[in-house]
Amino acid sequence: MRVTVDRDTCCGSGLCVAAVPQVFGHDDETVVVVNEPRPPAALADLVREAARRCPTGTIRLLDDE
Repeated sequence: MRVTVDRDTCCGSGLCVAAVPQVFGHDDETVVVVNEPRPPAALADLVREAARRCPTGTIRLLDDE
């Protein structure tokens, strides 16, 4: 899995950061940043849930296949 985000659409809710701080963070303006673009398999379910719950659909998940 590869994680990308569209920083232009981020509303700064922080749900992703709260759900998976190992993968997501935010900058000084509370816009999402990806700390771990290829998270370990153990975090895959949490990352998928964070993407699903993102209110603006900012998080994109790409298969490695």
